[in-house]
Amino acid sequence: MDKSHRPAEHHRKTGQKTSKPGSAQDKRPKDKRPKSDWTKDTRPKPQNESSSRSGAGKLPVQQRLTGQPAAGATAAPQPVFRRPAADLSILYGIHAVRAALTARRRKILAVFATPPLAERLSGDIAHAGLAVQLVSNEDLARRLGQNAVHQGIMIEARPIEPIDLSDISPRSGIVLALDQITDPHNVGAILRTAAAFDVDAVITTERHSPELSGVMAKAASGGIDIVPIALVGNFARALERLGDMGYLRIGLDSEAPVCIEDALLSRPLALVLGGEGKGLRRLSREKCDHLVRLDMPGAIKSLNVSNACAVALTTVRIKLGAP
Repeated sequence: MDKSHRPAEHHRKTGQKTSKPGSAQDKRPKDKRPKSDWTKDTRPKPQNESSSRSGAGKLPVQQRLTGQPAAGATAAPQPVFRRPAADLSILYGIHAVRAALTARRRKILAVFATPPLAERLSGDIAHAGLAVQLVSNEDLARRLGQNAVHQGIMIEARPIEPIDLSDISPRSGIVLALDQITDPHNVGAILRTAAAFDVDAVITTERHSPELSGVMAKAASGGIDIVPIALVGNFARALERLGDMGYLRIGLDSEAPVCIEDALLSRPLALVLGGEGKGLRRLSREKCDHLVRLDMPGAIKSLNVSNACAVALTTVRIKLGAP
């Protein structure tokens, strides 16, 4: 048979005609992609496809909490903190910040929080009419120091306004008077205890006492914004005023001859606590109506002043009963 009239060859499986190399059908452009890519879907996808899968309609946390759109893929700007000043207080920690937000006894200038804490306290922040600035834990550590237990939240605020002795509002009929207690952890713990016992006020000296901010506020766990605080220039005169106002002034002294359980107590009562180590000063002792001690059965006869305050308040409440 003439080769020029040979029938076209057919593929054995498909039955379709096969083309010889060099024919017109074989000159189509070849797909140069790797074989592994031949099955990939190269069709363009909608821009919002990924967002619809992860939950469409949800705004970023920054936009929901601050009302400002997120910065996108770019790095967030460094937060701008105010410089330290006499009229600026820094509070940090969940309880301290929440108490400041809810008590509304001071003006709050700014709230800085990590996204989880901003979400957790969003109700309190919104109720106070404030917007939160989102920051990282590293940002807060740079402002507060690496050892500050900030828990992811910090506020800048005006110092809390102290009260005058004449402004004390009687509820429990008990006040605490602190005679130059200087350790911020001790004063903070005393304020926390005072808040727990619903003490009417805490009286402390303007000098030789810690700043009502920072470490002390954190130790107070919100007590600084709950319990009214009176700052006095002359502690002995303040005790005199309390006596004129009808307060029974009870000084706590580990060397006192009378145990607090045996003392005759009455409301209104001022419990006077001395500073670390030195205890009550001479004039403070003289202005007290009675000096009492805590009867400790163990080998150690004295306690840390904040612990002694808690034990003394417990005893006073048991002896006097509820107001």
